[in-house]
Amino acid sequence: MFKIALVAVLAISATAINIQSSVWTAKDQKVLAQISQSNWGSFILNYAELHLQTGGILQELVQAIDNLIDDLEEELGLVHAAYHRRTDQHNREVTRLEQEIQDKERELFNAHDFYDNVLIPQRDRFATQLEQLEQNIALNRQSLIEETHQREVDHDDFEAKAAEHNEAIEAIDEALTLLSQLGTPSLVQVKKIQKNIQRIQNSLKRHATFQTIIKALLQIASDSNFADQGALKQIVTAFNDLRVQLVNSLNVATADEAQAQSDFVARVNQLNAEHSDFQRQVVVKTAEIDANAAKIEYTLQLIDDLTDDLAGLNAQLDAENDDFAAATDVYNGLVAEYNKELNVSRQAQDLLNQPRFQEYVKSSPVA
Repeated sequence: MFKIALVAVLAISATAINIQSSVWTAKDQKVLAQISQSNWGSFILNYAELHLQTGGILQELVQAIDNLIDDLEEELGLVHAAYHRRTDQHNREVTRLEQEIQDKERELFNAHDFYDNVLIPQRDRFATQLEQLEQNIALNRQSLIEETHQREVDHDDFEAKAAEHNEAIEAIDEALTLLSQLGTPSLVQVKKIQKNIQRIQNSLKRHATFQTIIKALLQIASDSNFADQGALKQIVTAFNDLRVQLVNSLNVATADEAQAQSDFVARVNQLNAEHSDFQRQVVVKTAEIDANAAKIEYTLQLIDDLTDDLAGLNAQLDAENDDFAAATDVYNGLVAEYNKELNVSRQAQDLLNQPRFQEYVKSSPVA
């Protein structure tokens, strides 16, 4: 480039412009002083003096400075263009990163919201439901044990009651057989009848319903010698009435027992069906709890990953901003330097276009 060639020439030049020469006006001296403060300005003045002292044409020198200014302006334009490209790249990158950060923050918020407001309440609700199912199963089995025990107790009571009734009916039948065979009853026969009545009383001791008629039988048997046919008939009638009541009572008890057993079987089937349903619900609920636990684990990992991703994107954004800030500093420095050089070059160009500069060169001794 022309600028590089110019610097090379000036580097081997030892010529220096005498600012204090009488050729210069006060204004010229001030301009020369300003130009000389810059290395680049000093190079230009030295080059100008060297050019003219070696027989160069002033117009060629002016043209060379013009070319130099064009080169500087072109290079400055390239600097501006490169910075504009970097700015566009920076804006696109910042826009992309900020959008990705916004998206990632939204994903992270949704993940936290899903964890806090869906998964955790769901986990607690499932745990409560499973606990309730386990309590239901325990109560169900306890009910089965208690009702089975009560059924056994009630059945034993029925068996005892049926035995008592059958024993009493058997005693009545024996008494009626004896009474049917009585002609002139002997003391032994009377005692047998009284003994059967006592046996009936003992069999039905727990049944207050029959105690009144049994006491009446005992009283009749005690007062009667069984020879009186009217009294005998009364006793037979009383026995038959008692027997009918006992048979009816036994039939009712048997029917109640059958119904109770049927109800018990239905109840057992119901409890077992409920137990099976509870167990099925436990299996389903356990699967839901496992699925919830898997979702919690996945969501926590997702939150960690999103947090790392967000940190990475923020780091990229910070790095891009830092890099662009550094590029901007370099750009500003280059622009300032180029503008300084351009300003000095234009000042030197103005000075070279003055006739006094050529007079100064002619009045100066040749190096």
